[in-house]
Amino acid sequence: MNFVFISPYFPRTYWNFCDRLHRNGVNVLGVGDCPYDELEDNLKNALTEYYRVDSLEDYGQVFRAVAFFSFKYGKIDWLESNNEYWLAQDARLREDFNITTGVNTKEVACFRSKSGMKEYYAKAGVPTARCHKITTAEEAKKFLGEVGYPVIVKPDNGVGASATYKLENDEDFDRFFAELPETPYVMEEFVEGDLFSYDAITDSHCEPLFESMTCWPPSIMDIVNKQLDLAYYVAADVPEALRKAGRATAKAFGARSRFIHLEFFRLTKARRGLGEVGDYVGLEVNMRPAGGYTPDMMDYAHSLDVYQIWADMVTSDKRIFPESGNDHCCVYTGRRDCFRYVHSHEEIMERYGDKIVMQERMPELMWATMGNYMYTAHAADNEAAEEFIRFVEERV
Repeated sequence: MNFVFISPYFPRTYWNFCDRLHRNGVNVLGVGDCPYDELEDNLKNALTEYYRVDSLEDYGQVFRAVAFFSFKYGKIDWLESNNEYWLAQDARLREDFNITTGVNTKEVACFRSKSGMKEYYAKAGVPTARCHKITTAEEAKKFLGEVGYPVIVKPDNGVGASATYKLENDEDFDRFFAELPETPYVMEEFVEGDLFSYDAITDSHCEPLFESMTCWPPSIMDIVNKQLDLAYYVAADVPEALRKAGRATAKAFGARSRFIHLEFFRLTKARRGLGEVGDYVGLEVNMRPAGGYTPDMMDYAHSLDVYQIWADMVTSDKRIFPESGNDHCCVYTGRRDCFRYVHSHEEIMERYGDKIVMQERMPELMWATMGNYMYTAHAADNEAAEEFIRFVEERV
């Protein structure tokens, strides 16, 4: 089997995807703009060959890289980056090289359009916030007449919470429309709820081979826009209601043979047309793993190897790695250089050193969302995870 992995060095731990494929006997062919000598040894050892391009943004260069691999090794069976930023380019390459194991450009357009997602959620029987594709201020005012303030405005086709804003009054509304970007935007009714994700690896029939739940802070948007500290944790189990909603959503979107990250609100206030307190409401789908080092946190929380489960899905369309039966929480906290904290690094390590599984300065590309320095630790339960967050993030 020939597998082309686009940008296999970012995030840093993605070398694990290549390593597990290599263990399964796959030719792992890397394409990226990072010089080969700067790749980590773990990644170098997993790659059959690496083709460096000047820029991954240059489709012609990336096309020639894949063409070279196709000429040298034969038909390409899989092509993937597992990265939101490259989803559209991945799909285009699959079509150009007749690679049928992943999503095509039409499917990617559905996955990435905030407004386009709504009909698929409806097919799954999962409620979603009412949405308006922004054209003019006058039309947006009509929508506001239906849902009222506050509302969320965000790019119809965007990554994460980038360029997403909360409008709370007419002043916010006028300011937004005075500086309205050329990028297509949507406006959504505001939903009061806690944010959770259903994370899974699916087989070719959209059935889950692995499932997990991550508990996120109430507003990733505020963390990005206001540069707040990020903290979240992978829970020990998945509530049945979220499991049901996640599976139905995966099937409705045709999320086959992928690592997926589906976001939901659990209502903390009843909302007409959405549900009662405790009900789940669909937010958006992401046809790639959760960001940063979250896959590694899933490993720590569930005592397993999601990279191996994913590689087994690729090579055999089934799960071979066994259930562990040893589940707990894994918690992440990020700190920012611009703030002063009560507890020093030394105090954190003294108190939690035996529980911390990762701690490092984050890559600059992740600073906006993840913070400048991060700590990741085992936690026995939700309460212990929240106590760790309070200790690490307490400010002077």
